[in-house]
Amino acid sequence: MHVVTLRDPSSSVVAQFVPEAGMIGTSLSDDGVELLGQRRGLDAYLEAGKTMGIPILYPWANRLGANSYRAEHQTVTLTPGENGVRTDPNGLPIHGVLAAYPGWKVTAESANELSAEVDFGADPRLLAAFPFPHILRVTTRLADRTLTVCTTVTPTGERAVPLCFGFHPYLQLPGVARSDWVIETPPLRHLSLDDQGLPTGATTHHRAGRESLRDKSFDDAFDQVPEGAVFALSGGERRLEVHFERGFSAAQIFAPPAEDVVCFEPMAAPTDALRRGGFRSAAPGQPEIAQFSIHV
Repeated sequence: MHVVTLRDPSSSVVAQFVPEAGMIGTSLSDDGVELLGQRRGLDAYLEAGKTMGIPILYPWANRLGANSYRAEHQTVTLTPGENGVRTDPNGLPIHGVLAAYPGWKVTAESANELSAEVDFGADPRLLAAFPFPHILRVTTRLADRTLTVCTTVTPTGERAVPLCFGFHPYLQLPGVARSDWVIETPPLRHLSLDDQGLPTGATTHHRAGRESLRDKSFDDAFDQVPEGAVFALSGGERRLEVHFERGFSAAQIFAPPAEDVVCFEPMAAPTDALRRGGFRSAAPGQPEIAQFSIHV
């Protein structure tokens, strides 16, 4: 399996991606210090879709509230275990259908940039779960201590393509105790979740803030994320910033109590938007772009 290594021409920051394993980002390091949570490793992602590093969650991020949805005048029934559909502990479809998907085709590769794409219209298994023909392209670039991830969705048929995807970057600060990590968040709208992790409809305002992680845990949903919003994790002499540059209006903050990782998840729409509505679509002939970056 080919691992693509990207090197920042102006610093010691290095990133790695594996196109044949779902275009997952497996490493982001600075002077040899690994900054992405490795969790169970790449093998567990390949075998069971157990996330690590920077996986793409496509075509929906987080979970759906049932095994069916209706979007763009199409009603779709999902079957867990088929066509890439995986479920959470409650049996709900989670994180889309591209976990460890091997069909990515590299279209460009250089010392610090990589582009790969998936043709949804060419794979009946993908269309069975998401019947909206399009080209999905992800371009990653490493420069000036910043890893930029740009996603382009280009419809190839007469149907608009719902945009409900996201990414799940697992950040870590090796050598610094989790209790000493500090997180910073912009002003957002907090979405209340039920015991299955689905929005209840209740919301509250979340002010911009800075707080020590200590023994806290998070699995919190937000929307109304402004373009250019910055989330940060810092500790010791290191700081990691996740910039929601374009096209990601929702977010999930995930910091499980038993793991030394923090995730600021860029999402094109809130959890379960594919069923509830409230998402944007890429219209035929009009590619849509979403971009985030991680600054080390």
